[in-house]
Order: sequence, then structure tokens, then C-alpha cells
Amino acid sequence: MSAQVGATDGPEPQAAAIARPVGFWFENMPLRRAHLLAALALFMAFVIESWEQLALVYVSGDLGDAFGIDAGRIGWVLSAVALGMIPGSLVWGPVSDRIGRRAVCLWSLAAYGVIALASALSPNFAVLMVARFLSGLALAGIYTVTFPYFLELLPTRTRGRAAVYLSIGWPIGVLLAVGATQLLGDMGWHVVAIASALAGLWVFAIRAWVPESPYWLAQRGRHDEAAAVLRRLGADVPQGTVFEAVEPERAGRPIELFRGQLFKTTVLMLVVNFAFNWGYWGLQTWLPTLLQDKGLSMSASLGFVALSAVFMIPGYVSASYLTGRFGRKKIFLPYVALAAVAGIGFAYSDSLTEMYIANFALSFFSLGAWGVWNTWNGEFYPTALRATGYSWATAAQLGATSLAPSVVGFLLARATGYSSTILFIMAFLAVALVFAAPLPETEGHDLE
Repeated sequence: MSAQVGATDGPEPQAAAIARPVGFWFENMPLRRAHLLAALALFMAFVIESWEQLALVYVSGDLGDAFGIDAGRIGWVLSAVALGMIPGSLVWGPVSDRIGRRAVCLWSLAAYGVIALASALSPNFAVLMVARFLSGLALAGIYTVTFPYFLELLPTRTRGRAAVYLSIGWPIGVLLAVGATQLLGDMGWHVVAIASALAGLWVFAIRAWVPESPYWLAQRGRHDEAAAVLRRLGADVPQGTVFEAVEPERAGRPIELFRGQLFKTTVLMLVVNFAFNWGYWGLQTWLPTLLQDKGLSMSASLGFVALSAVFMIPGYVSASYLTGRFGRKKIFLPYVALAAVAGIGFAYSDSLTEMYIANFALSFFSLGAWGVWNTWNGEFYPTALRATGYSWATAAQLGATSLAPSVVGFLLARATGYSSTILFIMAFLAVALVFAAPLPETEGHDLE
């Protein structure tokens, strides 16, 4: 992300006499150091989210040995965080629309660190399941709020491109999880879990570097504070500025997502979130096992996963550039389609070389599409409902995250076969493609 050359500091001071929406002040705002610090803080939060959902996947064998549980029960342990995050997201989203983005991030991440540490000390399977569920319940807050929060701090012209870069936190988290497995795995699963808990200390960076959303502050009638944040971000907002409020009475009310014109958008985005996440997560969770079925060792499988994560990064970078130029829909739809084609190629690969090429293409296009979707998904709703809408989107994603490992594990246990299992997973990408097509374009539009 780079600063906008020649950008002005905002509208002329005399414009303050007119009550304008907060988005007006973001139109000509330059990208500044304050944005970059907020980006770093929230980027690392996304790394932590990725790490937490994947770290134990790569030490699942040791986990099974430690508690004497079979593959089915291991699958439930791996899904427990996502199961906790489903009700957690549905609670934290509306809470964020009522008490603020920043407060939710701080309380959520701090609580996660404490509970994750407790999970590392679990004496038996039952306690581990409860602790993992509760850690997901806590982590859901920052997981739900990260993207809408970041979007509400960015200049309009760079919002799409910059927000996609935030998604790169996901493959970084994957690489850290794989690296921790190689470095700490021999010490046992609980050491990896303790390392996860230490991530809760990042709450201090968020507290220092990320201001409250000016959209939320204005919507709650805290105009002086909203103006102060906008000045910190680079807008020349005059003293005494009053902003247009956008339906504060609707704040945090989930029923509003299913009324009027928002009903169609909500239904479409829920289906896309569920299907798209199933297409990704169903494969990601069992990728090491599927690769071992093709003859790779566990070490080689983890190396394969790590290289796949590396190829996600140029996928994000390309999507960031293209979505800023052509819009969300014109990039998301072809990237999902190409990811599905690559997945079919992966399913029918006859050699290791073909597997690498197909899976790297799958990683490139599917995660590039995710970067666009994370941004697009946060732009459908007004400020009063943005976190609430994103919480329902998150819940749909996590429903797929919870179900996919168990369903795919069931198929593998029934010897369905490598190719058939992957084709079943890829079919969900086709569903996501169909339901995303009618959604509205949001590139270049001010947030409401």
C-alpha cells in the first residue's frame, strides 16, 4: 500500500457548514502513516485468526495419541473453535454496532488469550472440547469485526486495494502454523496451543494503533470524537463539524437484515459465504491426509501446504490491483471460476508435477477471490448494520468450517476416493459463483 501522490487533505473548510456523511471526508483523503499502523495491527489480528484455526490441524496426530481418540473425534476438536465462533459471531457483531468496533476487538482478543492458555492445559478430551469452544466464542469478536472495522478507516479510492492486502494475513498464519508444527511439534500439541495463547498479547498493539471508527462515532452522535479521528487519518475537518447520522435506531438489530431491499442481499451473501468457505475449508483441513493418500510423506505434505500458502500471496496481490481497477464483481466471479477449474485439475492429477501446478493455481485464484470477497462482503450494509451483517456472513462461513471437516472425513472413511472427494468439495465453488452474480457492485462507492 502506498500513499496517494497529490491527494488533497479533504474538502474546503467552508463545506463544514453543510452536514455531510462521514464518507464525504474519505473521498480525497490521502493514505497516511495512521492507516498503515492500523493496517499492521489488524493484519496481525487476521494472522492470529488463521493460526488458531489451523495450528492444531498439523499436530492432530499427536493430539489423537495424547487423548486416545480416533479421527472422528479429532475432527470435532479441530472444529470446536469454529463451532464456538458461530454463536460468538452472532453476538459480537450486533454488540460491535452498539458499543463500538475498538472495544469489541480489545475484549475479544484479550479473552481469547486467556482461554486459549487454559485449553493448552486440558487434562482430558471433554475439557479440551469445552475450552476450544470457548476460545472460539471469544475469538469470534475480532474475527467478525476486523474487515468492517478496517474498511471504515480507509480512503474511498484505496479501500478495495488496501483491504485485500489485509487478507494476506491468512496465508501468513498458515505458514506460521506449519512452521510451528515443524519447530514445536515434537514437544507436543500443548506447546503449539500455548504459542497460540501468547497471541492474545497483540491486544496492546491494537489499543495503541487503531482508533475507533469515525463512521460508528458519528452514527452514535459523538461528532467531536469522529472529527478527531478523521483528522488523525488525514482529513481537514473543521472544529464543530456535525455529521449526518444514518439510522442509529437500527443499530445492531439482526431483523433489519431481512427487511426491504436488504433481504435479497442478505440471502445471497449467506449462500455465497457458506458455499465458498466449504469449497476452501473442506479441502484445506484434509489436504495433508489427501496428499498422503497420493503417496506423499507427512513432512512432504506439510511442505506442499506451505508452498500452496506462498502462492496465495500473489493471488491476493493480483486481486488487489484488479479490484481497484475493475471492481469487486468483475474480479471475484472469474477468480472463483478459475479456482474451480484448477480444483478439477487437482482432482485428476496423475503426477506430482500436475498436482503442484493445479493446486498452486487453486491457491492463487481461490485466495485472490477471498481477498476480494472479504472486502465486498463488508460493503453491503450501512454503518448501523455493517458489523451485524458481517457477523451473519461470518456465521455462515463458520457453519461450513464446522461441517466440512466432518463430512469430508466421513467420505474419506467410506473410501469415497481422492478424485470424487475433491470434486464434491469443488461443487460448492460453483454454487458460490451462481449466487454471487446478482450482488451489487460497491467499488468506488462511499460507505453509508
